[in-house]
Amino acid sequence: MRKKLVAVATAGVLTLGGLTACTDDDNNKAAAGKNGTKVGVILPDTSTSQRWGSDDPKLLKAAFDKAGVEVDIRNAQGKADEFIRIADSMIETGAKVLMIVSLDAVSGKTVLDKARAAGVKTIDYDRLTLNGNADYYVSFDNVKVGQLQGEGLVRCLKAKGVDNPRVAYLNGAPTDNNATLFRSGYDSVLQPRYDNGTFRKGPEQSVPRWNNDEGRFIFDQMIADTDGRIDGVLAANDGLGNAAITVLKRQRRNGQVPVTGQDAEVQGLQNILAGDQCMTVYKPIKKEADAAAKLAISLFKDQPAKAEKRVKDPQSGGYVPAVLLTPLAIFKKDIEDVIKDGFVDRKTVCAGAYAKLCRSNGID
Repeated sequence: MRKKLVAVATAGVLTLGGLTACTDDDNNKAAAGKNGTKVGVILPDTSTSQRWGSDDPKLLKAAFDKAGVEVDIRNAQGKADEFIRIADSMIETGAKVLMIVSLDAVSGKTVLDKARAAGVKTIDYDRLTLNGNADYYVSFDNVKVGQLQGEGLVRCLKAKGVDNPRVAYLNGAPTDNNATLFRSGYDSVLQPRYDNGTFRKGPEQSVPRWNNDEGRFIFDQMIADTDGRIDGVLAANDGLGNAAITVLKRQRRNGQVPVTGQDAEVQGLQNILAGDQCMTVYKPIKKEADAAAKLAISLFKDQPAKAEKRVKDPQSGGYVPAVLLTPLAIFKKDIEDVIKDGFVDRKTVCAGAYAKLCRSNGID
């Protein structure tokens, strides 16, 4: 009888110990954010825009280094499963704050939910994760970005003297809320012109994952379907703008058909110098990176975090405290300003065949 009681007691200790170990593990995970040692940053890819591969990592690291806060910056290379895996790793290894640029709403929300469960503060960087309920959002006024693109295209079509132009749209990724905001902005400028008949609406398509190769294929099909009767292209960023320009070059119509862009990438600026691209939109990324880093550092140090605006999530209906910065329209005469701002290097923009174009436009 005594042996049985000891056995039962021992079993009880083992069972309770197991329960205690499980509870401690859960508590440790829940406390990960509170006791974290670093800020984690997950960027989306390196193929759709130069900023994700070079600009943002450099600028964010500099801002965190200056504040003496450890930062772990990684890139998901366009893969949702890798995006989630990186987030899991960061949370498990001590991220107190997690800043993400979502690839899509599903993987973005998955990551934000996991961070919240672990007590990690979250920031949506550049793109709002729909239904994600991040603690904060830092970006540009993306409707304004689209407005500048629409106004720029109208200006360039007028300069070309095109009567009753047909405009094609190469929209950004359908999974990116920013692309929806851009379209809202340029449609606010162009739709009234479609309504009064001064402009004609041409073919329109969203480009999955902002993929430039797919953008080129889509625009090639647009040209074929309209027998080339496209007079202007509202391309949502410089990569898609260049995709359209590549097709127009084959048609020997580059420089004749105004094409917009966004991001003020080296290639986009060079296309503007060559006369193949009408304009781009410059978003001073350093200001965005500094604003996001400042917010993350405050959260990391348990200090008050300031965001003077709010953005409504169109899916959840909730509001996210936001920092929204002002974008700038860039035409040929403004390229020097982008270079002086330190966003791109003069030697890179003016390399090779573009050296003469730079000199003739006062960029030397």
